[in-house]
Amino acid sequence: MINKRLLVKNLLAHNDENSFYDKKRFISIGHKEGKAKFLKHVCALANSNPKNHSFIVIGVEDDDNAIVGVDFFDDSKIQNLVNAYLDNPPLIAYENIPFPHLPEGKVVGLVTITSNGKVCSLRKNIWKYYGGSVFFREGSISMPKAYDIELKDINSEVVATLEQHAQNNIELTLDGVIDFINHRHKDLDSNYKVFKEQFVVCWAGHTKKVKEKTYFSRVDIELINEQVRLFYSTLDEVRVSYNDDSFNITEYVRLGLGKAHKYYPLEEVKIVFDDNGTYQIHSQMIFDPPKYETKTLHHIYNTNNALLMKLEKGLVLKPNEKADLLHLPATYLICFFNGFEEARTQLEKARPLLKKTNETVYNSLKEVLRILRKVKYN
Repeated sequence: MINKRLLVKNLLAHNDENSFYDKKRFISIGHKEGKAKFLKHVCALANSNPKNHSFIVIGVEDDDNAIVGVDFFDDSKIQNLVNAYLDNPPLIAYENIPFPHLPEGKVVGLVTITSNGKVCSLRKNIWKYYGGSVFFREGSISMPKAYDIELKDINSEVVATLEQHAQNNIELTLDGVIDFINHRHKDLDSNYKVFKEQFVVCWAGHTKKVKEKTYFSRVDIELINEQVRLFYSTLDEVRVSYNDDSFNITEYVRLGLGKAHKYYPLEEVKIVFDDNGTYQIHSQMIFDPPKYETKTLHHIYNTNNALLMKLEKGLVLKPNEKADLLHLPATYLICFFNGFEEARTQLEKARPLLKKTNETVYNSLKEVLRILRKVKYN
């Protein structure tokens, strides 16, 4: 079983960017350019390593390998993106790796790419890359190749050695459990469960009971053996259930207008542990957004747009406008799910404005964009 934090350290310590490893300060697959560049690197790494894993480490400075982290990214459907744009797509795993020195909510992203042994290429045009393009790694650069296209296995031994050096042990597992419960989340209700005598899952959050059901908020869930964060949110409500073979997470979103709010189930994630030391993660989107009258939403949508305009101009908000601003991300989300397609554009427009003016609303905005991304790729 590979300890992913050790694997990231080994990649950063012993290797410059090469034909099986790339590093990024961040990725931006919500925008066409960022999506295209990510797909290019995935394609190139898959073609350059047909018989072993390739990796992209995200949240690292390019100059000095300083680990600065990125926001938790739980897009379990990133494979759908790769399948949509690439022919002979590789298997993709995106994992969130916590590091002790990073601020709360920040992690290192680890993308693991597993080729299917065939030449991977772009299926259709995206940004400035043409459909049919084939990319390979040349040193630290992903380059297009139009002739002499042949898959060569040159890194299997190196990657196998790296993964061997990142194997987990009992000491690392125990240290991880103690750190999770006694240090990182000493102010929260924390729990752990051992599955198949091998896997340890820890979870923590504020608990509350509603109609005999227990919900968690400010939730952190981690698979300790691999140092992988499975779920993280400072806002959403989550229900946890488990048996001897599986651990289940149901995520809820609190939405509504005025004082009438309700929890809507968003996604179910089931982690199934096998006797042979492996596990599978299955996710299912179960979101059924609330519906409202178009006339009411027109008023709310126009109010939100007026607030953004005032923020753009640097004008001071009135007390009632400040109250409306607190609900802006969630009400834009409701508008989007009720046919206001432009609401997503407005949310993206609001990101830099809120980042400078209101941290609380900015964090709510990031959660809303995360929900939109999840729904989009489903």
